[in-house]
Amino acid sequence: MSNWLEHSVEVEVDAPIDHVWNLWSDLEQMPRWMKWIDSVKISEDDPELSRWKLDTGGLEFSWQSRLQKVIPQQIIQWESIDGLPNRGAIRFYDRKGSSIVRLTVAYAIPGILGKIMDNLFLGRVVESTIRADLERFRTYALEAREQGAGSREQETTK
Repeated sequence: MSNWLEHSVEVEVDAPIDHVWNLWSDLEQMPRWMKWIDSVKISEDDPELSRWKLDTGGLEFSWQSRLQKVIPQQIIQWESIDGLPNRGAIRFYDRKGSSIVRLTVAYAIPGILGKIMDNLFLGRVVESTIRADLERFRTYALEAREQGAGSREQETTK
């Protein structure tokens, strides 16, 4: 029987909900801002399935996830169907010009880690990493927004 840990972290992004949604819903881009996510590959046969690889600098895990619920500009919910057991949701809240992104993730502690690490310590490490990931996403979203605005300005001045 595995122990499960769950974490919820949120960040406010000074960008409209459609911009934030478009960036995050492109799951294959997640390694750009999620430190431990090495790769995400969407299945060509079924776009609700994706193969994930996590690399924490020495420990590698992979899993396949199935999207459980997708409501544009509101929620992306998933659950793993093989590999590292995990589930969660990314929720989006429109703040009229800015957006709140809340990531909730739950995972079963792999047996070997459960034997060598304290769950409280592991939970703190994971939560601080997720918090830093969301901060990186905020920076990424703002930079992408500025680049988009810059290219639009260049087009209008031609």
